[in-house]
Amino acid sequence: MYIPKNMEMVDEKSIFDFISEFGFALLVSSTLDATHLPLIYKASQHSKGCLYGHFAKANAQWEALEQQRVLAVFSGPHSYISPTWYATQPAVPTWNYASVHCYGSVELLSDRDTAIFMDELVSKYEPELHNNNELMPLAFKQTLSQAIVGFRIVIDDIQAKDKLGQHRKQDDQIGVYRALSESTHGDSLALASYMNKRHLGTGE
Repeated sequence: MYIPKNMEMVDEKSIFDFISEFGFALLVSSTLDATHLPLIYKASQHSKGCLYGHFAKANAQWEALEQQRVLAVFSGPHSYISPTWYATQPAVPTWNYASVHCYGSVELLSDRDTAIFMDELVSKYEPELHNNNELMPLAFKQTLSQAIVGFRIVIDDIQAKDKLGQHRKQDDQIGVYRALSESTHGDSLALASYMNKRHLGTGE
């Protein structure tokens, strides 16, 4: 990923918080097969960490991934940026966004480890389901578990980018933030919130 120095996300905690918040990734293999799926990050003493996920067994992408290097793309908020929002002229339209790319090798998980990961995935997004035996009875879960393949990606490289207009003057950044905040589009509002949290700190 092309990352100018002033747009590089270098703080590890910020990167891992980003992966946790925007955990629905695009997993791309060397054959250019790609699958959209949720991933969970875990720290590791022996690498830059690991990403855990699962495929539907009917998805043939997993069959050739053992020990293969892959790319997981995590996309954050993004939106069109109008040059009319800047205090400084001249200016051109652009697109602001945040993204994290993780590279690493795939290891398939045992049935036991897959079950542990699936419980952690439920715990992250809706922990109350663990106690809902009527909706998710054990026998039903065990049957469905036969239709998935768990895996982890041992990360060897991370590239992270915040393209939020931070190379422009403060007045320009505030102008963009105000315009995004007044938008009726969900993507624009999400980017405004992220931009404020990451760089502006207006307190709004």
